Amino acid sequence: MNIDFARARETMVEQQVRPWDVLDARVLDTIATLPREAFVPQAVRSLAYADTALPLAHGETMMKPVVEGRTLQSLLPQSQESVLEIGTGSGYLTACLAHLSREVVSLERHPDLADAARARLSAQGIANAEVITADALAWTTDRSFDAICVTGAVDRIPARFTDWLKPGGRLFVVRGRSPAMEAVLVHRDVNGLRTESLFETDLPYLAGAAPAPAFAL
Repeated sequence: MNIDFARARETMVEQQVRPWDVLDARVLDTIATLPREAFVPQAVRSLAYADTALPLAHGETMMKPVVEGRTLQSLLPQSQESVLEIGTGSGYLTACLAHLSREVVSLERHPDLADAARARLSAQGIANAEVITADALAWTTDRSFDAICVTGAVDRIPARFTDWLKPGGRLFVVRGRSPAMEAVLVHRDVNGLRTESLFETDLPYLAGAAPAPAFAL
């Protein structure tokens, strides 16, 4: 089955992403330019531009294109900024962030996913993204970042995530309980942390960030 991926990409932008209020020209150009099919596992490549989340190894997923678009528009990395991504997954969102920013550091806890993402980024000639095999809830760094993108949901936002923000920085994360989770942007400004509500969605939890099990008597 031969699929016209360029046409499918154009249709995705015009019929899925743009109607979901993703209107920033740089974000739309990034999504329209990067070949999403190059980051999708072979078994589901025909669905690269479908309006659905796609399965990865270890129960991980790629977010729907519309959610990816809203995520990028919410963070809106600038060309001089550094970005931390928590959860590399396929590497597609990593590539989008790299397209928009000066550099991306991306954390992936599964070595095989990290290796595959590195290979895909290299194949696309993306040299300003570094994939580190690490669990974000255990990783340590002296660095801070202008923007942080968390690709899995959390019950509560770990303090370490906001500690990595530079003054004036912002963090995108989905928090709460399924099925009514809330995407938020946390800003670090002169008065401390300020949280901006963005939209409702539903994502799988980041490993170690799910709510504690409730025991019923």
